[in-house]
Amino acid sequence: MRQILILLSLLISSVSITQNHQQLYDIIDDISEKRIENDIQTLVNFGTRNTFSDTISNTRGIGAARRWIKSEFEAISKDCNNCLKVFYQKDFVTKKGNNRVPHDAWVVNVVAIQKGTKYPNRYIIMSGDIDSRASNTMDFTTDAPGANDNASGMAGAIEAARVLSKYQFESSIIYVGLSGEEQGLFGGAGLAKYAQEKEWDIIGVFNNDMIGNIKGVDGVIDNRTFRIFSEPVPPNETERQRTLRRFYGGEVDGISRQLARYVYKTTKTYMPEMNPMMVYRLDRFGRGGHHRPFNDLGYVGIRIMEAHENYTQQHQDIREENGIKYGDVIEHVNFGYAKKLTAVNAINMASLATAPPAPKNVAIGGIVEPAAKFKWDKVDGAIGYKIYWRNTTSPTWDHSRYVGDTSEFTLDGIVIDNHFFGIASVGKNGFESVVAFPSKVFRD
Repeated sequence: MRQILILLSLLISSVSITQNHQQLYDIIDDISEKRIENDIQTLVNFGTRNTFSDTISNTRGIGAARRWIKSEFEAISKDCNNCLKVFYQKDFVTKKGNNRVPHDAWVVNVVAIQKGTKYPNRYIIMSGDIDSRASNTMDFTTDAPGANDNASGMAGAIEAARVLSKYQFESSIIYVGLSGEEQGLFGGAGLAKYAQEKEWDIIGVFNNDMIGNIKGVDGVIDNRTFRIFSEPVPPNETERQRTLRRFYGGEVDGISRQLARYVYKTTKTYMPEMNPMMVYRLDRFGRGGHHRPFNDLGYVGIRIMEAHENYTQQHQDIREENGIKYGDVIEHVNFGYAKKLTAVNAINMASLATAPPAPKNVAIGGIVEPAAKFKWDKVDGAIGYKIYWRNTTSPTWDHSRYVGDTSEFTLDGIVIDNHFFGIASVGKNGFESVVAFPSKVFRD
């Protein structure tokens, strides 16, 4: 009888996992290319969305754009029984000390929060940028349609809200339009500070900046590859943490890098036609994006964007010179590709928001032994844990073992010297947390 009950329990669990994972495929299918196209067109039609452009007009400038975004979030909320809390978050920016600020102004972000049912103070954030720019970032009157940079990312965040608001998740999800990116990442800095003051537990920031171009300036056309930028370790780590890393490893295993690996794995599992490319760098060479202010405060954050940029269509006045058409116009946006990258965001946020928290106080042992040993704190909501390991030169977690509902385990026959290790929590629905890299060492 006991064996029958165990088998029945396993069968029910298997059905539950299958149903929940089917939900990710449903989310992918529900992302609309046409809605994304319409939203990008609407944002382009505001003429310029320079952060310091007109705030009074209802048809032109940053003010009209952010009011429209807010109205879209509010309409989405109405459709889901007011499941989104929509508001402006703003900070005042002055010319003093800011060489990209033409005049004092409010930098206004549009925030929509979908509260989690179990962990309301745990947040996953998907951001797009509201603002656009011409060749001269101080020029706030010239047309700057910003179709790809970054109406594409903003439209993706709105579309993700439309689709994910139909579901309930254990953790909270935030969809946000950030301003002031082109002048110095002001919007991200403001929201990161706001999050710190509110003591938000941020488990992932997905910064979407340019997700609509498939034809690179080098002539490469590719509608499947995208880049995931992530910094190696947090900039605010302690001197002791740096010292420990020198002896025990982990120079490519910071919290943001683990999120990048999570996105890589989820995408390869549910969207195998896509080619996620992890880039071991905070951002593009010498450049920046709106995940960086969050990283600066020690939060997890990555940038998701197209693989092949076209610099003639970024930060350029609309013109033609020597047969080259410059300008970030909507004709250059591939809406099918923007749909795919929006789906990448949506399934990863849904997966994270459904999974239990990652284990804390993960400790590793097994020095000069033919085994790797682990201890960790149990997680509320986890039915078990999975140990991951990889060769020290591998970018991805290549091996794993589910170890059940325990807080310690020994991997016999695995030499600790030759691998890196991490542990993920597993929920009753089968969804996993981000992998937690060991933060302590113990000796038996």
